[in-house]
Amino acid sequence: MATQTAIAVSLPQIAKMIDHSLLHPTMTDKEILTGLEVAKKHRVAAACVKPYSIPIAKEVLTDSGVLICAVIGFPHGNSTTTTKVFEAEEAVKAGAHEVDMVVNVGKVLGGDWEYVTNEIRAINDAVVKRGAALKVIFENGYLQDEHIAHLCRICTALPVAFVKTSTGFGFVKRPDGAYASKGASVPHLQLMKANVGPSVQIKAAGGIRTLDEVMGAVALGVTRIGTSSTEAILEEAVRRGINTRPGFALLSPVESPVDADR
Repeated sequence: MATQTAIAVSLPQIAKMIDHSLLHPTMTDKEILTGLEVAKKHRVAAACVKPYSIPIAKEVLTDSGVLICAVIGFPHGNSTTTTKVFEAEEAVKAGAHEVDMVVNVGKVLGGDWEYVTNEIRAINDAVVKRGAALKVIFENGYLQDEHIAHLCRICTALPVAFVKTSTGFGFVKRPDGAYASKGASVPHLQLMKANVGPSVQIKAAGGIRTLDEVMGAVALGVTRIGTSSTEAILEEAVRRGINTRPGFALLSPVESPVDADR
């Protein structure tokens, strides 16, 4: 039996690791408002919204301590660099504190690293000069290890604030013909941690729905979690005795994979 690791953590600390995701394309304004109230109630790190939801997010979250994170080029990363820069600028002007961008996956797979680097640089410059932070979404489910490692090195050299595993909407065809979204996985998180510099943080997103998955990712060096299961995760923490004072989360990180393909 694998030896479990105990991590001392409080409920507010867990909440401040979470970007509460409000990104599903079918979400209505009413559902987004409810989700923003959840983010506010639990004082998470950020509420992650589509760009048109920034004004309502600002209305709900002002003075709450919860950041507004907007996605751009989402979820497939296929917009032109000019369009992505414009989206990023407009998002920050509207009130976003953080921007999550998706790389051009086709350019990554084709090895056009000059294009990829210039695009990330242009968006990062636009975001940083306006006082916000950039997270770069790789969509790991589409990539090989060498692509992920090279993206980490590019993001470290620029540098950006965060690298991020996936959108949660990167559907990959399985051998049985069905499509499934591949999110964060232990091997990919380990690979990202090994290839980013100390100034670049890691956000794990896609398929993270339980406290064990959150803490397993944290044990691997992740500092931010993207999830729509915020309330379930925090309720599970309370049931396990974690509250405002630190309690202990027991985990075996390498043998408890974080995987959206299920």
